[in-house]
Amino acid sequence: MVDPASRLDLQNFSGPRDAPCKYLDWDSHLFERRIARVNANRLDQPAMQQVLAWCQANRIDCLYFLANAEEEESANLAQQNGFFQTDVRLTFARPLSEADLAIPPVPNVRMAREDEIGLLRAVARRGHSDTRFYYDPHFDRAKCDLLYETWIENSLHGFAQAVLVAESNGQAIAYLTCHLQGDESQIGLIGVSEHQQGAGHGRNMVQQFLAWSAVHGAGRATVVTQGRNFRAQAFYVRNGFNLASSQLWYHRWFSE
Repeated sequence: MVDPASRLDLQNFSGPRDAPCKYLDWDSHLFERRIARVNANRLDQPAMQQVLAWCQANRIDCLYFLANAEEEESANLAQQNGFFQTDVRLTFARPLSEADLAIPPVPNVRMAREDEIGLLRAVARRGHSDTRFYYDPHFDRAKCDLLYETWIENSLHGFAQAVLVAESNGQAIAYLTCHLQGDESQIGLIGVSEHQQGAGHGRNMVQQFLAWSAVHGAGRATVVTQGRNFRAQAFYVRNGFNLASSQLWYHRWFSE
C-alpha cells in the first residue's frame, strides 16, 4: 500500500548535498541501472537545466522527481523535458491522543519473529503491484517483487523500529512496519496475504500501530499510499486518517 521512496525509504543517497540530484545506490544496484532523484520538489527552467546537465555528466539512466502537486510550473517543465507521471503520492495523517493508549491488544497481532522472514517475503512479493515501480514498464517486475521482499526483510533487521504481524492458525499472514521520527510515527509498509484480505487483519494491525505510536510518545501518525489505490485510501479514512498532502511522482529515462 506504500511507496518506498518516502522520507523513510531504503535508498542510500550519495554525492554532495548541494548537487541538484542524488545518486541512489540501492535502486541502482537492484535494477542494474544508474538511478538518481531530484533533490528539490519544485523546479524552474534554470534548475531543470542544471538537473539535466548533472544527469548527463553522471550517466544517469533513470531520474525520479517528486513534485509538489500545486506547482504547475514544475509539472509543465517535467512533461516538456521527457518526464512521465508514474504516480500520485498521497500522505494521510491523524492526531494521536491518550485514547490511543487505551486501545486493547488483539490476540492475533504481535511482533514479528526472525524465523518468519520467508513468510513475510512471500506476502511482500505479491502485495504491492499498484506502486510506481510496477507502473513504469522499464522496470523488470521480478526486480520490483524483490524490492518489496528486501524491504520487509530489512525492516525486520532494524530498518523499522518495529514490525507487527497478524497471524492465522499460528502462521504470519500480514505485516505492518512501524517507524518513529521525533513526535511523528509512520506506517512504512503494510501487506496482507491475498487469501486473507477482507478478514480485518489490516484494521487490527493499524489499531495496534496507533497504540504503539502513542506509547512511544508520537503526537501524529502518518501513512503514504498511491493515488490509484482507492481501496487503501478508503481503508485509512475508515481508521481515522485524513488526507494531508499530495505530490506527483515523475520518471525520466535517458536511455531512450
